[in-house]
Amino acid sequence: MNKFLLATYRLRILFRGVFLLLAVATVGLALSVLQQEKQLSYNNYQSNFNKTRLQISATLRHPAGQLALLNPPVENQRASLHPLLLPYSAIDFDDQNKVQQAIAMSGCLVQYGNEGALCSGIGNNPWAGGFIYVAGNFNSKQLVSHKRGNESLMQAHRLKVSVSLRGQTYRWIAPFEEEIAPARQNQGVRGRLTGFNESEANKPNARPVKDFRGWAWQQAVCNQADLDDKDADCQKNTFFSLRLPIPALQEALFEKKRPVWPPQDLDQMEVSLSVLPPDSETALLDSKSAPTATPFSLKDLQNNLLPGETLIIRKRDAQESKDDLVNLTGAFEQSDESWNIITRLIRRLPVDEYDIPLESRETINTPLANYEVLLKGDVRSVSKSLSVVASRVSWFVGAMLLALTLAWLLIEVSIIRRITLLTRRAVSLSKTMKGAGELEQFDVSDLRSPDELGVLASCLHDLLRRVKEDVERETIRTEQEKEMWHAVGHEIMSPLQSLMALHGNAEDQSNRYISRMQQAIRVLYGSASPSEAFQSTVLQVSEIDITLFLKNVASNAPLVGIPNVTYEGVNEVVMVKADEYSLEDVVTHVLRNAERYRESGTVISIKLENSETAATITMHNRGPHIADDLIDKIFEYGVSDQLDSGAHGNRGQGLFVAKTYMAKMGGTISAQNVADGVSFTLSLQRGSS
Repeated sequence: MNKFLLATYRLRILFRGVFLLLAVATVGLALSVLQQEKQLSYNNYQSNFNKTRLQISATLRHPAGQLALLNPPVENQRASLHPLLLPYSAIDFDDQNKVQQAIAMSGCLVQYGNEGALCSGIGNNPWAGGFIYVAGNFNSKQLVSHKRGNESLMQAHRLKVSVSLRGQTYRWIAPFEEEIAPARQNQGVRGRLTGFNESEANKPNARPVKDFRGWAWQQAVCNQADLDDKDADCQKNTFFSLRLPIPALQEALFEKKRPVWPPQDLDQMEVSLSVLPPDSETALLDSKSAPTATPFSLKDLQNNLLPGETLIIRKRDAQESKDDLVNLTGAFEQSDESWNIITRLIRRLPVDEYDIPLESRETINTPLANYEVLLKGDVRSVSKSLSVVASRVSWFVGAMLLALTLAWLLIEVSIIRRITLLTRRAVSLSKTMKGAGELEQFDVSDLRSPDELGVLASCLHDLLRRVKEDVERETIRTEQEKEMWHAVGHEIMSPLQSLMALHGNAEDQSNRYISRMQQAIRVLYGSASPSEAFQSTVLQVSEIDITLFLKNVASNAPLVGIPNVTYEGVNEVVMVKADEYSLEDVVTHVLRNAERYRESGTVISIKLENSETAATITMHNRGPHIADDLIDKIFEYGVSDQLDSGAHGNRGQGLFVAKTYMAKMGGTISAQNVADGVSFTLSLQRGSS
């Protein structure tokens, strides 16, 4: 007895133990991989942290970084050109190469698409005081020079410049005056930009502003290689540099008290510059237009930070956090989400040197002040970033565990459970059959073993002898019943035909039941044709919104291989009497016919029109006309214009079904040849609501 009980549980213990070990191994493998990935991610984070530190340090020591330090970002700064404190105290604005090198190194240029670029800076020298510099480039045709003695400045290329600060606005107009120099090969045009006060520019004998300085250099070759230098459409690049005299800045440097440099209201100063062609007010370059690229800013360093890293830049003498120039944090990807339970699990996985804080401090020296750069790393971001990946991978681990669980349940329910039941019933049945005669036709003695299947094999050895006899008797009985049912069906059909003749009136209730009996006999007896089956279908007619129905059909048509179907017509609710599913079959059959014959790339249109009593649906496709001898027959069963239609699954029954269903819903369907194709018209009765 004890051996029998052990045998009945042995396979179940084995199967469950194997699946439990597989589940534990899967979870253990996933944790081992996560631990290794965490170690690799942490090592990569340390390496990338050092790279970020070196990159930020190199950027801030570059003149462009120095420019960003000297001009920290200002909250709610207006989108206009402001003078910047350059890393140089002054610019040699008379030398083209020096000016270009200075603004290129500092990175102060503001780009305005293909129109040009501008850089505005502030500087000073001990003799002349404070100035505002403006340099840049623009594209134009050959520069037209202002002739001395000509009172009108509009006939030449000119710059219109204004500076607003401390409640005052200074405005100048600077026409281009070409400098006559010995001709050199491949040398462009060079000249001065003479500044006049805008209020006095057009007055007779207007005198230029003494301290206003400006130069312009236009290159000799065209911007486009396929144009000749003398071509009327030739656009050439012109570089210019200006030094604008600002009395408020000049006077401040010569006051008795020690001046504050740079000015504290530097971010409030605004510079406006536009380049005007001769005899026109349409600017070639305007600083008021939206820039396409701005100078490097400290906030741009955020793109260098890894998730979790924090960058703080402050002056060395700053003590409070409110004095920080910037406080930036590397952003996490918001599109991916992680599970908190996975994040907590990853943080508990041990890795080497994980608890060592990552922090770096450096000092950046500038001409005006020293700045402290503090970079902090957050190793928790490693776990958070890894948990995002782990959350996606966890679906695969979960799928593996689910597959194991389903496999176990499948074996448990469909095999083990059934084997257990069969074992118990077979043992019980075998005890009641021990006195019967022995039949050795089905020998399963080689399958005997001390487990559930062995017990089942021993019982089957006794049972299969009787099973064969029962199967043979059942086979004979089934054949006899089959022949009997065929005979009954044949004999019943004749009386039913006679009854149909007696009750042939369609309004007679007996006719309905006899018809149903005939249909049942045909189906059971296997003689019902497809056309008879369709015609005998009973539809459940109700009221539906035909507008919404047709919109859904048009939008879902591509899903069944019928693209480019559009709906036209009313957008209001139109209730009709129809069977929704049968009406869908009708529309689908018509659309498939339209798809088969329409011209490639054309649209099948569905149009709805309604009146007080009916709703009319018109489906139109562009293509060949229906033959005149077929247009009245296409709704008949088996009619098709394709000789090999049966080989392609087109048996000429689609439009027959459509007409049958429409008739059962109280509607009509017809086809007409129109000028550019064929139209099918469906008419349905309006509902009461």
